[in-house]
Amino acid sequence: MKLRASEVKTFLTILVIFMLMSCSRNNNTPPNNPATVIWMGAYPTAILKTGEQPLWFQLTEKGPVHIETIEDAAYTTALVPWTYALHIRFTRETEDGIILVVNRDGFLKLSQDDKEGQGISLYRFSGGDFWKQYTVGGFFYYEDNPTALLYKDERFLASPSPLPRLRTWSFNMNSNTPFPLDIPIIERFPAEEGWDVDTLRLGEDGMIYYRAARRSGVQQSLLMFRTPNLSQAGEEISIEDFFNSAPHETAVSNSSLPPLPQGFAYTGTGTVGGSLFASWEEQEDFSIGAAGFVLVKR
Repeated sequence: MKLRASEVKTFLTILVIFMLMSCSRNNNTPPNNPATVIWMGAYPTAILKTGEQPLWFQLTEKGPVHIETIEDAAYTTALVPWTYALHIRFTRETEDGIILVVNRDGFLKLSQDDKEGQGISLYRFSGGDFWKQYTVGGFFYYEDNPTALLYKDERFLASPSPLPRLRTWSFNMNSNTPFPLDIPIIERFPAEEGWDVDTLRLGEDGMIYYRAARRSGVQQSLLMFRTPNLSQAGEEISIEDFFNSAPHETAVSNSSLPPLPQGFAYTGTGTVGGSLFASWEEQEDFSIGAAGFVLVKR
């Protein structure tokens, strides 16, 4: 059987991706101590090259895995409440690419830094077993560091994990392991005293809103704050003001994106290099099944 040039190109692209993703390195898995970082420089998990066909990826506990089509992802993961599901929680475009925060896993970065092949580098910054215990409650910048907030969620299921003592995490291109940050206004609510900080977001008014909760013991509390920046202690606000600060969510619609099966939805878009990026999820009420992202050549 003779293949057309476009089919050969697609085959070679996928082959390269599988070869790169099948290669493992000993320091790809973070050590058990979540505060330990091995500063050896970040290396890409794969170099992606978009062609005539979309490049589909599904999130797994071992990182993104290439799949042939979106139909291959249908119903491959049991639907679970979103707080426990692997999915792209936040997306942020930067000057050199896109940063993704993956719930229960860590950070991903797509970057156009493959100068020779003009490919897109995919980096994974896995939080390992520590991140698997917690839900991502916010993504923001602290002193130019992209930062994610972790918290213990028990809205749907009781968790045996302790409250996270390392709650705010960042990454840079000096390591494939994320590292914890100390943010004073967050540390005012110590886990040792039963406090968890479950939300931190930028409101449409430019103020930063966050919520601290102590849900066990005799002194249960739920406090909400806002502050102009993370270097200043926040003022306490009402529940109504806190919920009114939430940004309005809109459905993602883009005619350049390939269609999804019934029950699936796009959740965010962006651009990297000459490609269009979109995150997707299999959804049912508050639950998520398969989730991942797609790259389409523009």
